Amino acid sequence: MEFDVVIVGAGPSGLSTACKLMQMAQEKDQELMVCVVEKGSEVGAHILSGAVLEPRSMNELFPDWKERGAPLNTPVNGDDIYLLNSSEKGIKLPGFAVPKTMHNDGNYIVSMGNVCRWLAEQAEGMGVEIFPGFPAQDVIYEDGKVAGIITGDMGLDAEGNQKDSYMPGMELRAKYTVFAEGCRGHLGKELISKFNLDADKQPQHYGIGFKEIWDIDPELHQEGLVVHTAGWPLEGDTTGGGYLYHAENNQVFVGLIIDLNYSNPHLSPFDEFQKLKHHPKFSQYLKGGKRVSYGARAIAKGGFNSLPKMTMPGAVLVGCDAGTINFAKIKGNHTAMKSGMLAGETIFNAIAGGDEGGNDLTAYTDNFKASWLYDELYNTRNFGAVMHKLGTFLGGAYNTLDQNFFGGKLPFNFSDNSYDHESLKLASECAVINYAKPDGVLSFDKLSSVFLSNTNHEEEQPCHLKLADMNIPISVNLAKFAEPAQRYCPAGVYEIEEDEAGEKKFVINSQNCIHCKTCDIKDPSQNITWVTPEGTGGPNYPNM
Repeated sequence: MEFDVVIVGAGPSGLSTACKLMQMAQEKDQELMVCVVEKGSEVGAHILSGAVLEPRSMNELFPDWKERGAPLNTPVNGDDIYLLNSSEKGIKLPGFAVPKTMHNDGNYIVSMGNVCRWLAEQAEGMGVEIFPGFPAQDVIYEDGKVAGIITGDMGLDAEGNQKDSYMPGMELRAKYTVFAEGCRGHLGKELISKFNLDADKQPQHYGIGFKEIWDIDPELHQEGLVVHTAGWPLEGDTTGGGYLYHAENNQVFVGLIIDLNYSNPHLSPFDEFQKLKHHPKFSQYLKGGKRVSYGARAIAKGGFNSLPKMTMPGAVLVGCDAGTINFAKIKGNHTAMKSGMLAGETIFNAIAGGDEGGNDLTAYTDNFKASWLYDELYNTRNFGAVMHKLGTFLGGAYNTLDQNFFGGKLPFNFSDNSYDHESLKLASECAVINYAKPDGVLSFDKLSSVFLSNTNHEEEQPCHLKLADMNIPISVNLAKFAEPAQRYCPAGVYEIEEDEAGEKKFVINSQNCIHCKTCDIKDPSQNITWVTPEGTGGPNYPNM
């Protein structure tokens, strides 16, 4: 099938690209064929975000979004930040002691899954074709250019043989292909390497973000209240922070983000999150409530200094596939949307001007540099590196000074040139962390959590977690690092089993995978590559 533009991923950046393309086509009365492929079973099924949405991009894309019924229903009306200094205590920080980038006046607490469903409705209403359940598995290259994508085969058994239900993947060809896969997209990763897009850039850095939705006692609910925390339970060189957002319908969104440059291989990010919910600042709202959803997702947080070149012959990287998140705001949805809108504008102008495709759209870089998105990311370029180098307290103090008094224009550039997977120390050098057994009230185990994510993969399909060397998990990772995949995975995918003879075996429970991509990032041997499973596989988040 041939299109003018193929977009990979129905997240905020991909759908904003599609909407902007069609808006401009309608304004110029030009016919345009645009297709969006989405690996989830439906639009929004794989979307996981806090989320507090800054509406700047939405205001630009759809100025009448309120009249159109966009699901931005809960304006922020309270904004508290606590420094947790123990499992029982915390200090509320005054506004002047917090980087102004973290203030949320004028923002909305939203389900980004529902926002993306709404964006998809707008796109389809303008003629965009959206194909959920069709993962982009491979890139079509012709004459050194991107010419489209190939969707994944369906109906293969674990050995790759065709079953009765076999359906081959489709070639979707385009003048231009937009890659909007989200953080650590497997095709984006391939393209960055193939076209050397990250030359002279600092390595991308990542966090793992957890989220649960709880129904709570209406008397405890404070709709519109946003709470962020730093400090406990994270210790030493482990950085990150917690959040609790009071959404509509007596629900709260609760979560924890942990930077993936932590050094202790015994650390379990999932169990750190379970600990956090026992702190009084969280438990005061959750006790007596009911957990109704769970998920986790990697977050690209390197910021401006880690942005790759976003164009190549025939294609553009947008959103978290490129790493456009502004972690100084703990927000990436408005920036992802803007990057997609810039891509849509650039591609339309090229095609409308007679471009037959396959070129390196350097005009996108010019448009990016002329936009508020560039200024926003540039002015927060040091935020993450400072936190990594100076720690939560000194780093936080520097960032507050830089953002509140100098607008991000202090004449210093901090670098962070280490890769997150290189940060692990030997297990023998680190203290073993003994986590309390979950109580089933505030804290839970991985398997019951995965159940709430509605994760499902077609049985008897090829494993989508590829090992470059089958021996490394035991011979290297277990021997040196106590095989941290058992702990950094938030879904219980990886296990070490031992038979009666004492022989150890690395087991991959790929059916549990919630597509967070942490293993692809944190494996110390870089032995695991995440690729797309069969269509519709993975979590089915209702409103994350």
